[in-house]
Amino acid sequence: MKTTKMMKSKKWFAATMVAGMALSASVGAYAASNVETIKAQLNHGLGFVVNGQAYTPKDAAGKSLDPIVYKNTTYLPVRALGEALDVPVTYDAAGQKVIVGTKNNTNNPGTPGGQQTGLTTITYTAAQKAAAKQAFAQFQGFEAAYAPMQMTTNDQFRSVAAGGDSVTYVFNNMKVAIAPRDDSFGYDLTPVTLSNGVKGNWYKPGDQNMLTFPVGDRFVTIWSDNGSLTKTQIEAVAVHVEKASF
Repeated sequence: MKTTKMMKSKKWFAATMVAGMALSASVGAYAASNVETIKAQLNHGLGFVVNGQAYTPKDAAGKSLDPIVYKNTTYLPVRALGEALDVPVTYDAAGQKVIVGTKNNTNNPGTPGGQQTGLTTITYTAAQKAAAKQAFAQFQGFEAAYAPMQMTTNDQFRSVAAGGDSVTYVFNNMKVAIAPRDDSFGYDLTPVTLSNGVKGNWYKPGDQNMLTFPVGDRFVTIWSDNGSLTKTQIEAVAVHVEKASF
């Protein structure tokens, strides 16, 4: 069987998920004319690795799911893999479609695969720019201001201030901390390459996943306190953190 245990890219996953969809949805009368009965096998011994970590597909009740093998092709549960990759998967009963990612496929700058993440440019007021400059001025050797230039649609910038050895931008749905050091040291890391080629790491010191990556002579960490942002959205925001022309 031509199957690999190491799945390294979301592109590969997306193609496999669509091809081998396993959704718990009723297809109604549509099934009568479009569903074909086949003979396949469940492979109980095939393991998976997602982003360097062992992964077991599970259904909504937490029960382990085994991949199906049909004509030397392995089919995987689309919803379970979508959750593992932090990619939303929905079922459009009226249109009889499985939707991986968002419904719209509009290309946004910095978004992998053209996935819609709803980014919008941040317009800082003069007072907010002054506050950012003042915050960075407190650190000798790191006085130059850096800032996120885009945020997810419907988010709102609230404040920026220095604390400890970092400057943190606070939004309704995320925080962006900029420091002269890497806060991910000592944690279990999941490497990621952003769409602009910058290499970073995901780690989880508490309840929320945090993304850290270098920008110039700084390290940036982004996370969503309320958990409303997906990893894909955070990665899209990440590529727009840069030296500010305040």
